[in-house]
Amino acid sequence: MASLREQLFRVKPVPRDGGESESALKRSIGLFQLTMIGVGGTIGTGIFFILSEAVPVAGPAVIWSFIIAGVVAGLSILNYAELASSVPVSGSSYSYAYSTLGELPAMVVAACLLLEYGVSTAAVAVGWSQYVNQFVKNVFGFEFPPELLYAPEAGGIVNLPAVILVALCGLLLIRGTSESAITNTVMVIIKIAVLGFFVAIGLTGWNADHFADFAPFGLTGIMTGAGIIFFSFVGLDAVATAGDEAKNPRRNMPIALISALVIVTAVYVLVAVTALGAQSPERFEGQSAGLSAILENILGASWPGTVVAAGAIISIFSVTLVVLYGQTRILFAMSRDGMAPKVFQRVNPRTMTPVANTIIVSVAVAILAGVLPINFLAEMTSIGTLAAFISVALAVMILRRREPDLERKFHVPFGPVIPILSIVGCLWIIKDLRPITIIVFAIWTVVVVALYLIFGRKSSVLGEQIKTGLIVLTGPGKYADGRSAAGETRVAGEAEEPGRRAEPEAAPGAGLADDGRGER
Repeated sequence: MASLREQLFRVKPVPRDGGESESALKRSIGLFQLTMIGVGGTIGTGIFFILSEAVPVAGPAVIWSFIIAGVVAGLSILNYAELASSVPVSGSSYSYAYSTLGELPAMVVAACLLLEYGVSTAAVAVGWSQYVNQFVKNVFGFEFPPELLYAPEAGGIVNLPAVILVALCGLLLIRGTSESAITNTVMVIIKIAVLGFFVAIGLTGWNADHFADFAPFGLTGIMTGAGIIFFSFVGLDAVATAGDEAKNPRRNMPIALISALVIVTAVYVLVAVTALGAQSPERFEGQSAGLSAILENILGASWPGTVVAAGAIISIFSVTLVVLYGQTRILFAMSRDGMAPKVFQRVNPRTMTPVANTIIVSVAVAILAGVLPINFLAEMTSIGTLAAFISVALAVMILRRREPDLERKFHVPFGPVIPILSIVGCLWIIKDLRPITIIVFAIWTVVVVALYLIFGRKSSVLGEQIKTGLIVLTGPGKYADGRSAAGETRVAGEAEEPGRRAEPEAAPGAGLADDGRGER
């Protein structure tokens, strides 16, 4: 019988020789749509609000803050790109951790992702309701009653617009991944066009004097601003949740990740430069709906602000759709591994989507969005994201050492330098988080690990394969014949001729999603 340590750190084999994981999910997402998933999951509420928080601490040098934040995020995205090209499966950093760090660390990462995706989806939906209310008020003269606009803690009954948004996104995802990807692509194009509209109008109010005192708070202010802005880059890793539905994932996923990073960074810097050129730094502090206000001041009319508000509504809708999609695919991957109930891996044979999974996640997120205030929901998102980024950097270094010959369509340059810098950057941001955030995160992680130790460890598909002799391990990460666990499986009862390598064989249940009948 395997020791407890061997059970906790057993690793899952990854596809070899150019192979990809088999899945009941349909491969329908091309390179462009995959890139739009990254852009759509990132450009959301942040750019519409972040300047009012970052400019007061960094001044016009906030431009450098955006660049630095983009570089820190970029270091993590490069790590994701390498793993996406070598472990092309759904589940993002959870799947990467399972194939490199082991089963228990994978569950810790899963806890991080449940915060990053599930909680942030609810938080974004709550923010969307305020934009919708303002838009319909300006355009139609109608306003939602407070009882249907706020959570009970804020004096309401339920945040109805937030619930409606989650329901709409859930219906789109149930209809089909291809349709959802197309809808997201259209919304991404629209919101980039709206931000382009802001830049075009904002440049007409350009005043170079606004950059005269460029860095009033020095390097400290720039770095503080970068810490604030970093969270506007959260969402790029959503691309990594589409591994089972991406076409040619080993090639397309790394390209999509890097392309999305470049697009997002360019848009952010362009908007920041335009906003600072059109408005003096002193006016940003405490300014709500900052981009709309800047245009209204330039033209002396309200209609440009209404256009930007409409762009924000579309933008947040797109973010909600992508993040909700990411959450369902992470649970799909966990269920396929035996780490979550089987219901999360059941795929509808007609739509080729995990319908029950999507309904359960949508209902849970809708409840959170409907009854909890946004500040409570948003607090836990960032630390979950940063912890996941750290795990991916570790996974890159471990997989390189364990599997140097594994096929990699993309290879992070400069050896371990970039993964190490990524870890340092994430830890640097974590140290500035509130202590209560770190404490609650630690408690949440302990709860998830406890559930794994009680239930998940016994229902693990990999554990069952090892128990039945389908895969033979002698220790963490090693098969009985000495080959690494990220390499090939040895089938029980198969004779090996001297000098002949066992042919890899897909393990039942390791890569097959439920066929819709509830059984593997």
